[in-house]
Amino acid sequence: MGEVKFDTVRRLVLGLGCERGTPVQEVLALAEQALREAGVSGGGLAAVASIDSRTNEPAVLSVAAHFSVPAVFFAAGRLEEETPRLANPSAIVFARVGCHGVSEAAALAAAGPDAELAVAKIKSAHATAAVARSGLRKPE
Repeated sequence: MGEVKFDTVRRLVLGLGCERGTPVQEVLALAEQALREAGVSGGGLAAVASIDSRTNEPAVLSVAAHFSVPAVFFAAGRLEEETPRLANPSAIVFARVGCHGVSEAAALAAAGPDAELAVAKIKSAHATAAVARSGLRKPE
């Protein structure tokens, strides 16, 4: 469900969390802000990732389509496994969805076990975004 293929150019995953019905423009603006903070363009993205309860969320799907990358989704239990790597774990998010973070955890889960956050969670009124960089390294 969440396997992402990386190459030397597309090594980033954009993690998104949002309330149901969040306007596409709000989430897209936040996504673009996160990429600017990471110092990259959408061309560096391998995927957009979120929690599986947002599989049909128009804003998440629209952001993935905007950047021409797949949207990948993870169960809350899988995202909870990423808690030790989160910069901003939240008890409030855990109480609502069953994991301590969505955007950071989804980005890290999709980017792999050696990934690190390039941009920790940023927020808009109804959404969160984070960027993880895969641990892909050139052969020595």
